[in-house]
Amino acid sequence: ESTSHRERAKTASYVPQNPVVPADMPVRDYVLLGRTPYISYLGTESRNDLAVVAALLERVDLQDLARRRLGSLSGGELQRAVLARSLAQEARVLLLDEPTTGLDLGFQQQVLELVDSLRAERGLTVLAAIHDLTLAGQFSDRLVLIDSGSVCAAGHPREVLTEDLVVKHYGAPVTIVEVDGGSFAVIPLRGVSLR
Repeated sequence: ESTSHRERAKTASYVPQNPVVPADMPVRDYVLLGRTPYISYLGTESRNDLAVVAALLERVDLQDLARRRLGSLSGGELQRAVLARSLAQEARVLLLDEPTTGLDLGFQQQVLELVDSLRAERGLTVLAAIHDLTLAGQFSDRLVLIDSGSVCAAGHPREVLTEDLVVKHYGAPVTIVEVDGGSFAVIPLRGVSLR
């Protein structure tokens, strides 16, 4: 049985690595596009749609930029707008492709903390492709390590992010360091030969 585009959009939403956005579109209108699955073909947005968008703009701290054009936003602001559009779909599954690409350290932390808190609040399933191993380990309940299209390891981040597995699949010597709060960091080692 086939599923309609609208029903699929209510099930899963996607945040691409490099979103193509209409530079002249206001932030609010862009986020409102996420409500498309709930608006009939010839209909207009409802009060509920507008309320969902307003709440999300506040949640991602863009309420003061709602009328700004997308092309005028910083990288972190734009990433939050794209995330808000995706969340406006109210889907149960959120797919993220490198959600921190091009963001400085502060914005990386901000975006991932926001996704994590929304995941907990809304009971979302979040699947994310993240190449920064430290961020992947700190913000994941489970990791899947894929190399050349095959699953090499899966499980808790401490089981997957081991020095041996990173050396084997990334070809990079690292050390795994425990940091404050029981988290850990994957640190590359300079000048260490793998031979």
